[in-house]
Amino acid sequence: MFDMVRKHTKILMGVMFLLIIPSFVLLGVDGYNRSGQSEKAVARVAGHDITQSQWDAAHQVQSDRLRAASPNLDARLLDSPEARYATLQQLVRQRVLATVAQDAKLLTSDARLARFLQEDPSIASLRKPDGKLDMDRYRQLAASQGFTPQGFENSVRQDISLQQVEAGLQVSALVSPSVADLSLNAFFEKRAVEVIRFQAADYAAKVKPSDDALLAFYKSNQALFQAPEQANIEYVVLDLEQVKNAIQIPEADLKSFYDQNADRLSGTQERRASHILINAPKSASEADRQKAKVRAQAVLQEVRAAPESFAQVAKKNSQDTGSAANGGDLDYFGRGAMVKPFEDAVFAMKKGDISEVVESDFGYHVITLTDIKLPKHKTFEELRPSIEADLKTQQARRKFAEVAEQFTNMVYEQSDSLKPVAEKLKLKLQSADRVGRKPAPGSAGVLASEKFLSALFSSDALEKKHNTAAVETGSNQLVAGRVVKYKPAHTLSMQEVQTQVRERMVAKAAAEMAGKDGAAKLAQWSAAPEQAPKGVELLVSRDQREKLETELLNAALRADTKKLPAWVGVDLSAGGYAVIRVNKVVARNEAEQASAKTDREQYTQMWTAAEVQAYFTLLRNQLKVEMLVPEPKLGFDRSAG
Repeated sequence: MFDMVRKHTKILMGVMFLLIIPSFVLLGVDGYNRSGQSEKAVARVAGHDITQSQWDAAHQVQSDRLRAASPNLDARLLDSPEARYATLQQLVRQRVLATVAQDAKLLTSDARLARFLQEDPSIASLRKPDGKLDMDRYRQLAASQGFTPQGFENSVRQDISLQQVEAGLQVSALVSPSVADLSLNAFFEKRAVEVIRFQAADYAAKVKPSDDALLAFYKSNQALFQAPEQANIEYVVLDLEQVKNAIQIPEADLKSFYDQNADRLSGTQERRASHILINAPKSASEADRQKAKVRAQAVLQEVRAAPESFAQVAKKNSQDTGSAANGGDLDYFGRGAMVKPFEDAVFAMKKGDISEVVESDFGYHVITLTDIKLPKHKTFEELRPSIEADLKTQQARRKFAEVAEQFTNMVYEQSDSLKPVAEKLKLKLQSADRVGRKPAPGSAGVLASEKFLSALFSSDALEKKHNTAAVETGSNQLVAGRVVKYKPAHTLSMQEVQTQVRERMVAKAAAEMAGKDGAAKLAQWSAAPEQAPKGVELLVSRDQREKLETELLNAALRADTKKLPAWVGVDLSAGGYAVIRVNKVVARNEAEQASAKTDREQYTQMWTAAEVQAYFTLLRNQLKVEMLVPEPKLGFDRSAG
């Protein structure tokens, strides 16, 4: 485990960060289900619901962020029931912490928010050489996370408030070296072991089942030979792309939009300026600010008398350490990059002008405009595809609610067929065979939606052959389906599964024979160790498993070693049986443990995470958290295979 920790510290810290500082924002999405499905409660915190639509929207946001961060990430991982449930758990955690923070009035002041942002490396990297924030890049950073700058700051403000709920535990959780070493010594302890295996496969040839025995096995284990229920279905999908494809923008509208927005669409104008700053922050006294203003006016007179000396005067007098050495040059910038008084002055000037003294929160500026960079004017033909796409998207978003309502009503009112809605809205009538109640491995799109599959296998859809309700399966996406043919779960005939019956019976009998033989040898060798065959000795520990299976490693490390050699048997189920001989115990030598200090620190981090999780569990109980949807089950039934 600690070897894994050392190799994947960054990943573990990222996971801990997600657990301790959730950053989901509950976003509203339009619900179009006639039965109010999108407003179905999926969890409840302190009597307040988290709805299906909030869960869907939050998962979409989280999926988009992960896809943006890791473009090669398998989309099926994000759409899995486990990933969706993890999103719901994060929403619940955020709601719990937000409730506690609000009750305790743990607010984040503007000053604390500003300090946090100033210290954030991702924000610091956006600063220009003169120390000013590059607002264009800042807006891009916020937009990449689905926010406006104000929304991004509100999200950070909320995160800081939520951190305060658990901050006390995070800074006060202490583990003494003696306690840490007690656990670490057990963790790093090594044991010299030999493993003698009784493989079930080695006994398979000895199993000769008769036809009667096979039939009896089949009859007594019919649950192993079930064909799952399946349905052949038809379905139609309505999404934003479908609505957009049906929209036609008149050529005159495209040309009119171009004429009105050609300059903006071609790009933003940038200006290059130099300035001389005389510092006078808002916190300075009125006398000090007045003194700075007088000095700025003197500098203004000097550069107006000799404009060509502006750079030299800036190097000598400007108190902006970021630009003074460059003669006051601020390079090119667009609107929004500078404080408003400075920006207003620059964008009102002509090239070569020298401004009046401009007052800002930083002090007094004397500015000269050195260049204007105009964007290359693009022709209508160059911009036509993007204009058409943008206008179609805008109209589709406005029209989607209207079309979605029509879609919802039609699949309900004409419940015996999907053809009318497909023809009316020009949707493709799609089909799929052998669809089950749960998404099939590798399934994608609406066929991977548990909500849609649940609707398909409802009594109304199965027994009455009605269309399903319009199910919201994503942001701006609805689907409705109907069952064309249904085959219930049934037991396969002996003739259909004869080969599988033989294989299962032989495997079961062989495993039993291996287990019986192994248990007998364990008893014999425990009494007379000298009779045991000599195997390959392995030196194993919890962080050096030597490719030993988890079951065997755990058995070897849990064996009672008061008397050596120690013997222990392990039932490997379908794999057979194993006998483990523990020859000696090698205690941890801290002096040889180069990473002892790091191990103690990581142990403390894990201890802290455990205390934080315990505290969160207490808060969950106090706020009466209810999870109203079942947690997906992991793993598989070993008895079935």
